[in-house]
Amino acid sequence: MRANLSLLLLAPLAFVLAGSPSRPDRAGISEWPIPNASFPLTPGMGPDGKVYVTVRFSDRIARFDPATEEFTQWSVPSGTQPHGLLVDGQGRVWFTGSGNGTINRLDPGTGRIRSYRVAPTAYPHTPVMDAKGDIWFTEFQGNRIARLDTATGKIREYPTAGQPYGIALDQSGQVWFCQFAAGKVAWLDPGTGAITELSVGGSARPRRIALSPDGSLWAALYAAGKLIRIDPASRRIVRTYDLPGGGESGPYAVAVDSAGRVYTSATGTNRILRLNPQTDEFEVFPLPGKKAMVRGLTVDAEQRVWYAGSATGRLGVIE
Repeated sequence: MRANLSLLLLAPLAFVLAGSPSRPDRAGISEWPIPNASFPLTPGMGPDGKVYVTVRFSDRIARFDPATEEFTQWSVPSGTQPHGLLVDGQGRVWFTGSGNGTINRLDPGTGRIRSYRVAPTAYPHTPVMDAKGDIWFTEFQGNRIARLDTATGKIREYPTAGQPYGIALDQSGQVWFCQFAAGKVAWLDPGTGAITELSVGGSARPRRIALSPDGSLWAALYAAGKLIRIDPASRRIVRTYDLPGGGESGPYAVAVDSAGRVYTSATGTNRILRLNPQTDEFEVFPLPGKKAMVRGLTVDAEQRVWYAGSATGRLGVIE
């Protein structure tokens, strides 16, 4: 267990900017440029329906209000390079600092940021919150899975391998994660600390993983152009789906709505794909303009899917 040092920092005053929407001739898709955004990455929904997104190379957290179509942005310490993000039930924003080895909590009401140190070279990547309110996260370069005890500020780390990437919790509280470089999906038992691995293909490059309302897990195999469905109870892959676009599709982000429909960003073909597991049919949403490189997806209470284009600097929604 690592006795962790936490810092309390005051973020510079937030600023509000209006974004001009782009509504191309594509049914149900709207986009807004995030002002002065360099490499937006991961969107997340707040309990009030506002959308937060990490802007990695601008060292900012941005918030979009769908009602006013305005952005508010908070600067974070230089070199933080915010990566993964989630918003808790109190509206606090938790994000990983991939550039400085931190886990951070932003209070949007005050602008205060509390930072928890991991290690400068750990590259904290993707966070997820458990039922106790603790934060589990992957360390892409540190090759560890870690848990931040949000009550004490202490971090416990579990060594693994294969550049851990996306992360999700199943309904029993087991911690599932993708081993990007190893071609595996693995799970960690929080009770014992044991990690078990499941091969998905040595060159498959699994990226992100998400939990469905029915308890199954979905993972994107980036290099293979496939989605896989995992049954956590039996610890096995129960279905593999070849994506439209095949090996060129480059599936990256994964999200599941409350109806169990599965979304993935096909970065190679500049599309968002929606799979209905009841019919095994895909719906294809071509994105506007050049390749957006969508690395993160989130679903709101109205079942709209929000995405951030890392290459275009835009926040988008599929109605």
